[in-house]
This record gives sequence, C-alpha cells and structure tokens, in this order.
Amino acid sequence: VQLQAFGGGLVQAGGSLRLSCAASGGSFSTYVMGWFRQAPGKERDIVAAIAWSGASTYYADSVKGRFTISRDNAKNMVYLQMNSLKPEDTAVYYCAAAEYYRITPYAGEYDYWGQGTLVTVSS
Repeated sequence: VQLQAFGGGLVQAGGSLRLSCAASGGSFSTYVMGWFRQAPGKERDIVAAIAWSGASTYYADSVKGRFTISRDNAKNMVYLQMNSLKPEDTAVYYCAAAEYYRITPYAGEYDYWGQGTLVTVSS
C-alpha cells in the first residue's frame, strides 16, 4: 500500500487547511486510516483516525471540535479538514493505514505510512 499525503502549507492562526491522502494498492476500504503529526523535537502523535466504514472516528483532545477526518472508499482517499488552526498545530502531518479490526490511536499498530506534508501556522 502506498500513501501520499498532500495539502499542507502556510496558514495564519484561525485559518483552515484540508489535507488529503491518496492510497494505492491494497484493500483501502478495509483499513483503519489515521492522521498523525510530528513537531520538531517531539514524538509522532495521533491526530485522528477513522474506521474502514467511516462510521467511527477518534480525535486527539487537542483537535476535538476543530478537525474532522473523513474518507471516500470509492476514491481511495482520506481527508483531514483543519479549522481554527493554532500555532501549536504546526507539524509534519502523516497519513497511515492499519490492517486492524478497530480504530487505534497507537502509531505502532499502523502498517503503512505516507511521506508527510508540512503544516505551518503563523501567529
């Protein structure tokens, strides 16, 4: 499975960005999909995850109410809509896929990773 994340960029605090992740190969509609982020000098942390059906989602406390994860299984795409962005949201954002039966927030349980896209939020 290959994952390619895109849509990052520079945005002012309070602004919005939409990240996209395109998947190829494998059985996309059976994977749990997640978005993680890693700021300089910090660990890679979960941002959001979505079940294969899209019926269940998970959000880190820091992004609840601001970010929305969604997927389109017909297009092999997963999205992260980010609103009310804050400077502390600045990081490289990665999409990942897990061959797992339920949503998981743990990076170690994801099997495939994209290359990352940089999001910079200026104050």
